[in-house]
Amino acid sequence: MPDSKTYTGGCHCGQVRFECTTDLAMVTACNCSICTKKGLHFTFLDPKSFHLRAGEENLKEYLFNKHAIHHQLCVDCGVDVFARGKKPDGTDVVAVNVSCFDGIELSKLQMTPVDGRNM
Repeated sequence: MPDSKTYTGGCHCGQVRFECTTDLAMVTACNCSICTKKGLHFTFLDPKSFHLRAGEENLKEYLFNKHAIHHQLCVDCGVDVFARGKKPDGTDVVAVNVSCFDGIELSKLQMTPVDGRNM
């Protein structure tokens, strides 16, 4: 299992910034409509491991389908930075868009296929 590391990141325009700690053991390659169209790759964290450092006032929430995942987008550049939701057992979770991590190279990460299209 990879070691946990603290990452920083944010949206394209820089208004929204975050810091999180994760081992990147699971990064999704989901085939649902939103992940496919936006090119999203999420890692899932305990909310205690995610800290919004700037830009809360720049966030807009987007809900679709079952309204279970609260996507947070920057109102200036439109980037989907993270989402809030609940795991199947009801515990809170933050899904962070790994594409928003500073200096990340997606091609070097192991992706976990998720069949979100059929959920």
